[in-house]
Amino acid sequence: MLNDVITAVLIKNDLVTAFAFIGLLVFISYRFSDWLTRGRIHGSALAITLGLVLAYFGGKYTGGSNGLADIPIFAGIGIMGGAMLRDFAIVSTAFGADLSSLKKAGYVGAISIIIGVILSFTIGGIVAVLFGYSDPISIATIGAGAATYIVGPVTGTALGASTEVIALSVAAGLVKSVLVMVGTPLIAKTVGLNNPTSAMIYGGLMGTTSGVAGGLAATDPKLVPYGAMTATFYTGIGCLLAPSLLFMIVSLIFG
Repeated sequence: MLNDVITAVLIKNDLVTAFAFIGLLVFISYRFSDWLTRGRIHGSALAITLGLVLAYFGGKYTGGSNGLADIPIFAGIGIMGGAMLRDFAIVSTAFGADLSSLKKAGYVGAISIIIGVILSFTIGGIVAVLFGYSDPISIATIGAGAATYIVGPVTGTALGASTEVIALSVAAGLVKSVLVMVGTPLIAKTVGLNNPTSAMIYGGLMGTTSGVAGGLAATDPKLVPYGAMTATFYTGIGCLLAPSLLFMIVSLIFG
């Protein structure tokens, strides 16, 4: 009887339940990050990985197409993870950025962001083509995902990509984030990643905020704010360029 009452309350307040569930998932992920990897793999990457795994098994369990959101008690995740709140989070992040801070990186930092977005998009698009995708929307969405796992869904939603392609774009961004986290300490000395300027350029080239922050934290915690600063702008630039100019270029090639 008590279980029925609790379940009914959780289902009725599905969005609150979703926030509580995601909060618990993030808490566990950050603890695992500290215990298992000593912070080398950022907690956010583990949280996204667990989320994708849970979404897969949720879809298998229900036979639906919305992952855990097809289970009544987790229906609020469909709202919390939907386009509205996602885009709101991106916009709020952009409003919190200080444009004057980017000037500290100079023209080199600004150029590194443009180069980083275009390079990641191009590599992701090439991989998409090699795996058999030929329509411009899918190529652009997966290419955008290679930039970051935020730019991918934003681009896919704007262009009308399928949910499968959008999921692939998230996976591509997640793989990149983990590789940056793990690889940064290994290449830091080779690329001269030992000062604020190089950290800002590195953040602009790599772009994945969680990956750059985690990698720099394992290299030198003092460099984290500088790399994360340009990486944050990278996401915004990617959201602007990928579904517009870069998609137009892809359409001209594969249209």
